[in-house]
Amino acid sequence: MNRCAIFAGGDMPDLNEYKGSAFWASYSYFICADCGYRHAVKLGILPDLIVGDFDSYGEELPVGVEVLRSVPEKDDTDTLMAVKKAIELGFTNIDLYGALGGSRPEHSFANIQTMIYALQQGCSLEIKGSSRMLVQEADEGEVTYKSPEGGLYLSVFALTESVGIEYLRGVKYPLEDYRMVQSFPIGVSNEITAGEASLRIKDGLALVILTPKKEK
Repeated sequence: MNRCAIFAGGDMPDLNEYKGSAFWASYSYFICADCGYRHAVKLGILPDLIVGDFDSYGEELPVGVEVLRSVPEKDDTDTLMAVKKAIELGFTNIDLYGALGGSRPEHSFANIQTMIYALQQGCSLEIKGSSRMLVQEADEGEVTYKSPEGGLYLSVFALTESVGIEYLRGVKYPLEDYRMVQSFPIGVSNEITAGEASLRIKDGLALVILTPKKEK
């Protein structure tokens, strides 16, 4: 298996849903970025590697686990350090947990930028949580997003200055041959209506966010 899970220090809702689950068996390697180690502890996961400057985690670290320490005065965030290490180890499919929310919103934005960095290195990086975030590019062709029972919001944003949308179908507000720009959030909170949606872009990078609908 060529999949790596990274735990960052942001919010990770519904931990009990994953605790002790065979869900985690699909990963062959676990990295914690600084206080992201707390998520691993709650899940009962012993990581393979912990990285960071440990400015937000001063508790005891596990015995026998490799630790890469840095100084706070560095260019890379702890999460970017973890992603770079995963890529160095040969992982091309990386899922990032605890990447959003928390008391530091700037880190949420930095983690979205980290997705672009991973893509530029030939890797797939997806942010997972109450919502899923991923980057889609033209080389992927048509990408299909299936809606679970209860429905799904699908939001599409331009990460580059503009994104050429060839089509977005199977949603409440479809798009055909549309030029999406950074300064106009036309793609926010669309809804999958046909069980699945398909998106194909011609150029640029798009941020796709999938959020389950909450029952009223």
